[in-house]
Amino acid sequence: MKIPPNQIDSLIDEVSRIRGRLKSAFAAVNTAAGLSDIESTVLTAVIRAHAAPTVAQIGRSLGHPRQVIQRATNQLIAAGLIAAQDNPDHKRASLLVATPQGLAVLRAASAQAGEISIQLMASLDAGLVAETTAALGRLRQQIEAHFRLEPR
Repeated sequence: MKIPPNQIDSLIDEVSRIRGRLKSAFAAVNTAAGLSDIESTVLTAVIRAHAAPTVAQIGRSLGHPRQVIQRATNQLIAAGLIAAQDNPDHKRASLLVATPQGLAVLRAASAQAGEISIQLMASLDAGLVAETTAALGRLRQQIEAHFRLEPR
């Protein structure tokens, strides 16, 4: 089924608006952790990755330029929250791993975010949240598959 371009525009608008509302709701978590939004995002990406990622992999996954991710990575390394390790598959692209301090920061941030989530979910339809999350996950997978199949 072909989707009219304005439906994609509407999807982008709604996702952007929801992202903005959620960022505002959870802004105190990053502030308490002493991290910028992008630093928190990179730390989370490193910790939740199935295998130690590179800067470029995080950038592609999140849709951010490599340079933006590199700056955040440098800050996180300087703060002792992540470390760079040699990558046996690539001489210049280090693998990123969380340090115990980074894990502790994310654990504390997750606890605070959990409290905010409980308060927020009290006024949301839990079923709708679950359905929307699943639908967005499927949509993301389809978009990723499209770009894997598209000739470069």
